[in-house]
Amino acid sequence: MIRTKFLHCNLNVFDLQRSLEFYGKALGLSEVRRKDTDKFTLVFLGEGSTDFNLELTMLKDRTEPYDLGDNESHIAFEPEDFDAAHKHHEKMGCICFENHDMGIYFIEDPDGYWLEVIPRRS
Repeated sequence: MIRTKFLHCNLNVFDLQRSLEFYGKALGLSEVRRKDTDKFTLVFLGEGSTDFNLELTMLKDRTEPYDLGDNESHIAFEPEDFDAAHKHHEKMGCICFENHDMGIYFIEDPDGYWLEVIPRRS
């Protein structure tokens, strides 16, 4: 069996600054490192307790927002305080779907990506 370490997940974003503000405010993610070239900027975001990063890629020649179509992939987050996170996301106006039966909800980032918010399981 081959063992691997999960390093990062990538999302392409249209407006990097807007996305950095959203991920900082909504999920407490902050910049870990950045790579800037003449064609793209990569910004790796982390939350401090794991080595896993969310990589945001901004293609500099992109002229319009991405069309995600029927893309149903998502990234899940587990806040320390689920109820406080829900209230915070309600104030931000970014909750796009709630599944009360499962006890989860989704928030939507500025590019239309859905992010699952789940309570800590005991």
